[in-house]
Amino acid sequence: MSTTIRAGRTALCGLAALLVLDAGCFAQAPAYNPYRPVKGLADGGGPSTPGGEWAKLPGGREMGPPASLSVDVDGESIWAFIRCDETDPVTVAKGGRFGIDCMLPDGRLKPHDTIFKFDPKGNVVKSFGAGMFIWPHGLHVDRDGNVWATDAAGEDAVATAAKAVVKAGHFVRKFSPDGQVLMTLGEPGVAGDDEYHFRSPAAVVTAPNGDIFIADGHGSNNRIVKYSKDGKFIKAWGKTGYAPGEFRTPHCIAMDKRGRLFVCDRANTRIQIFDQDGKFLAAWHQFGMPSGIAFSANDEDLIYVYDSESDNVENPGFEQGIRIGDALSGWVKYFILDPGGNPATTTGSGAEFGAVDKFGNVFAGEPRPRLLRKYVKVR
Repeated sequence: MSTTIRAGRTALCGLAALLVLDAGCFAQAPAYNPYRPVKGLADGGGPSTPGGEWAKLPGGREMGPPASLSVDVDGESIWAFIRCDETDPVTVAKGGRFGIDCMLPDGRLKPHDTIFKFDPKGNVVKSFGAGMFIWPHGLHVDRDGNVWATDAAGEDAVATAAKAVVKAGHFVRKFSPDGQVLMTLGEPGVAGDDEYHFRSPAAVVTAPNGDIFIADGHGSNNRIVKYSKDGKFIKAWGKTGYAPGEFRTPHCIAMDKRGRLFVCDRANTRIQIFDQDGKFLAAWHQFGMPSGIAFSANDEDLIYVYDSESDNVENPGFEQGIRIGDALSGWVKYFILDPGGNPATTTGSGAEFGAVDKFGNVFAGEPRPRLLRKYVKVR
């Protein structure tokens, strides 16, 4: 074969590869959805029962906006962080109460439990956390069954609470499975960016050795902070920006079975992956505009990414929903489309947080519709 012909063929192959790569970069995730929602508590549940909510609160209490979810150490019970009884989905900036859900107008905190444990059928079997949080946000259950929770209230909300002599916001708290306070990181009611203060911490996760990682990021800090299992500061990394290791709203943090840290760098429309010393490993853009991440509780080795924000305005080319992919390679396999989303508007209606049980059932917390939804795989 002549040099000219070989060169021409190589150029054509290169162009074809470029076109394939380009399409892959901009294409919406696969439309295949083998999951269906079920109601659960209302009628006994089951894959054949189409649904809305999976669980309800006891005593006829109306469901407030769910924040983070986490699977229990038993692999099948689900813990949920519920934002009290607030039902107004309008943000504070627009005259609503979304963002100060557990605070009364005078700054006092509502006397409602915020942390709930649900059995597999959606019944509440345990609850606690009343009068502690302004804006429940991050929730994590560690390997010993302890429950970690963050208060991501903004500084204006914290200031309002302070006028009522209430110290809340800007902290992370560890509870025993029965609700006993075991540790508090950060100083409730005091914002900061030093070793022991946060500014609206969004999420928390722990490593197998007990090290603690906090996504200090619903405010302006935009960093990850690491502590030893007894709460001693180890290091912090990150700042506001677009480069690797920089963040614009680190909204969630999770750890896969390999010990890699996955951070929802939401406003940058990517997941950033680090080792536990803060070394940047990769950035994944194929999961949309991530708000929450969960990993398989069995041997499937899947990553579940909850995208409540993507639309034609915030992240064109993607829609709100749950993208499920290979946790090692990042290949997206399934996509559960948000049933209430409209890509023409910035509704933020979809699942913002979630968890997965040992059977592969997918649980979704949807703050604006105020639903805890359960999806089962039907094919």
